[in-house]
Amino acid sequence: MVRVHLSRLMGEKRVKIADIERDTGLSRTTLSRLYHEKAGRLDFDTLEILCRYLDVQVGDLLEISDES
Repeated sequence: MVRVHLSRLMGEKRVKIADIERDTGLSRTTLSRLYHEKAGRLDFDTLEILCRYLDVQVGDLLEISDES
């Protein structure tokens, strides 16, 4: 299972979904699905935008976990 640490990173940086939506143009639906770890896939462009916006590496945002 791939874990998405968007909610933790957003909390650390004190940003809201609305902030990311406004600043990046990513859809609220996409951001909400990633935030709640309900997304079934992730586009490379979205991944790059989020990493650049949050100033993190891919491994900071995503993690492979053994739990299902």
